[in-house]
Amino acid sequence: MPRLTPEQRERAVGRLSAGDDPEAVAVAFNVHLSTVYRLQQRFVNTGSTADTQRSGRPRVTTQRQDRQTLRHHLRNRFHTANETARNTIGSHLRPISGQTIRRRLAERDLQNCRPARGLVLTQRHRMARQQWAQDHINWNWRQWRNFLFTDESRFCISHVDGRVRVWRRRGILGIRCH
Repeated sequence: MPRLTPEQRERAVGRLSAGDDPEAVAVAFNVHLSTVYRLQQRFVNTGSTADTQRSGRPRVTTQRQDRQTLRHHLRNRFHTANETARNTIGSHLRPISGQTIRRRLAERDLQNCRPARGLVLTQRHRMARQQWAQDHINWNWRQWRNFLFTDESRFCISHVDGRVRVWRRRGILGIRCH
């Protein structure tokens, strides 16, 4: 069920104060009946419909810093999250980690991926490839046995591979991250 916005909470309390039935208010706002009862109880106890302070670690960055980080990575796509973290001071002069920057960018649908690289094929290259395929279309398995087709993949298990990465929005214009 959806969460009530502050405006919806105020309207729900107004309807309850006007004498509406809690069941009718729950149906009108598409929330569970217990949500309406808790909202009514909170208003009676505190005089406010605002959420109470929640436990958990407070955010290190402000919304303004989050927007600046997003703009920075959209303009400089090859900057790493750690570089940005070193150059950014969080609220209350606390340092920011690279992981925090990565989380903030992921919240805004940015993804860290390898830059797409492909061969630039000219018309002459395409024609040569097609001609080679047509020349070898009727080969049998004995002739193909002498050829080896490889897919060059790179695996790095124990250390950073040093590859350059780029920040991109997810799913825009069919761009896939590798």
